[in-house]
Amino acid sequence: MKHLVLVGGGHAHVQVLRDFAAAPLAAARITLVSPDPQLVYSGMVPGHLAGHYAFDDIAIALGPLAAGAKADFVQASATALDAAARVLTLSTGDTLRYDALSLDSGGVVDADAIPGAHEHALPVRPMRRFVQQAAELIERAPAGPLAIVIVGGGAGGVELAMALQHRLAAQARVSLVTGGPPPLASHAAGAQARVRRALRRRGITLFEDSVERIAEGHVVLARHGGRLACDAAIVATGTSAPQWLRDGGLALDEHGFVATSPTLQSMSHAEVFAAGDVASRPDAPHPKSGVFAVRAGPPLALNLRRFVGGGELQPHVPQKRSLNLLSCGERYAIASWGRWSAEGRWVWWWKDRIDRAFVRGFRDRAAGRR
Repeated sequence: MKHLVLVGGGHAHVQVLRDFAAAPLAAARITLVSPDPQLVYSGMVPGHLAGHYAFDDIAIALGPLAAGAKADFVQASATALDAAARVLTLSTGDTLRYDALSLDSGGVVDADAIPGAHEHALPVRPMRRFVQQAAELIERAPAGPLAIVIVGGGAGGVELAMALQHRLAAQARVSLVTGGPPPLASHAAGAQARVRRALRRRGITLFEDSVERIAEGHVVLARHGGRLACDAAIVATGTSAPQWLRDGGLALDEHGFVATSPTLQSMSHAEVFAAGDVASRPDAPHPKSGVFAVRAGPPLALNLRRFVGGGELQPHVPQKRSLNLLSCGERYAIASWGRWSAEGRWVWWWKDRIDRAFVRGFRDRAAGRR
């Protein structure tokens, strides 16, 4: 009986659990390790903050999914790895020995990259904690207009800025600091133009600048040393690799993420698999995005099943382009696919339908419905 340990309840691992519930993995004992009892579906977080979804609408309970897959659920974080000895250390102080290990624990926000952020800002990851902190921020708003600064010009920062401005309206003044490039810099010019117009319509102040430091009550911009009054700073910059991977012995890319092969296996340890933001594909680079993590779920489930059973593993080819659906605070959204883009209430309806179906699928499985 082999021991398969799943670290993290991310977008790929919830699909692995659903697959194992549908067809039990008889040749292995399975343990799921996650610091949170729920996966907060990142694609619906802006809609939740905007007031369109309750928390229960965007959360997937991990315990019932694990139970359906005949897996033990351990609520803890991974803190160290010895890949040579095949031992994982947990935040509880316990250790787990494994025959196969799968990592889908996501990335982290490196709060130390901006001086003062650790003490004076809210990082968007871990996602569940951020959602709780954002709810507390929203409750404070009626006491007086809040000056909110979002740091990060990617899709996450853009959506959060518009969500909070929509939710708080006259009770907040929201600014978006992109880090230097234009908002949505990795997207085509058409999508960028749509986002600029959306930010302008909602009265969000845009700064194409980086942050020198974050202090209590203000944010200092790097280019001219200007200060932005700030009651709350939210750091939505790019994803960084977890610190505990550094000394684990796995092959890592230049940014510290687990370097994986087309079969989603570690390039140094065949018994270790990784998907989602914690992993990288040197042969097929792609953005850190929930879209790619979701797509990696089914091939990860297949290869874990075959690895445990001694079968032939299959390569996973990430899509070259992904469909991006960005919510704009109100029930309105922007779609982009390569150079094509569109916007409207119909895009929101499309996104809402996709997101609700994703979450509902796991609830149906946990309830025993197919």
